[in-house]
Amino acid sequence: MMRTNEINIRDPYILLHGDRYYLYGTRSASCWGLMDGFDCYVSDDLENWSGPIEIFHNHGDFWADRSYWAPECYFYRNAFYLVATFGSKTRNKGIQVLRSESPIGPFKPHSPGPVTPAEWVCIDGTLYFDRENKPFLIFSLSFETDKNGGMYAMPVTADLKAVAGIPRLLFNASEAGWPVPIPFAKEMGVDGIAYLSDGPFLFRTHDGRLLIIWSSWTAKGYAVGMAVSDNHEIDGKWQHLKELLIPENGGHGMMFRDKNHEWMYAYHHPNDFGLEKPRFIHIKEHRGNDSNPISR
Repeated sequence: MMRTNEINIRDPYILLHGDRYYLYGTRSASCWGLMDGFDCYVSDDLENWSGPIEIFHNHGDFWADRSYWAPECYFYRNAFYLVATFGSKTRNKGIQVLRSESPIGPFKPHSPGPVTPAEWVCIDGTLYFDRENKPFLIFSLSFETDKNGGMYAMPVTADLKAVAGIPRLLFNASEAGWPVPIPFAKEMGVDGIAYLSDGPFLFRTHDGRLLIIWSSWTAKGYAVGMAVSDNHEIDGKWQHLKELLIPENGGHGMMFRDKNHEWMYAYHHPNDFGLEKPRFIHIKEHRGNDSNPISR
């Protein structure tokens, strides 16, 4: 068994299924180099974990050999779907869906390749289902493609295999108010000023407001901010909140309800290479408070 503070992953994602917590994430040790798989950890209490259990492995027959990032697992239509970023030297990073009969795999490709546009560098996909249960893939357009750090929503087919409409810009990180240009653009091969958006996650509050929680860069480093849709739907105008959920040195998280049906936020902290650990914090809702709908 492992304790939470012994697990070294980025971009943690929690699935509560069958009274057990399943934890997924990006392998920290290899996240900036060659990669070949994803793991899962299993717990009854969010503190003691069995694993890692390898749930996907590239045996040389999969197109991607790097950027295995931000896996998110969904139980949908009686199967488990893993939505993750992949990349290679010869192909832009994109979001691909994998499928399994079990939350601990093995997962196999659900479609021939990424569902995101091949000409874009796309990262950090998350699924959102609207009030009619239509699925959307929300993803970040990486600064290699878009220096404004665009966040996009794209309808996908009900079987999660293909695009079902044109990607729609939700907002730009450059216009959100709190992010600053990333200081590492040059070392990533990008000239000029560039903004980061990543780690999106959408959820609806008890009183019906639709929020997106996402990560970017501030003067204090990696951080997490929030925005609220003005019409409570995906096609609304997103109003960015001044108060940050995670103000420094942590990010790329998601909301989940624990066994007591209370909201919790999972994210990695610190954001220092090799030291990243999953963290789980309780979240409070503030009904009727549009300037501060949730807080730690």
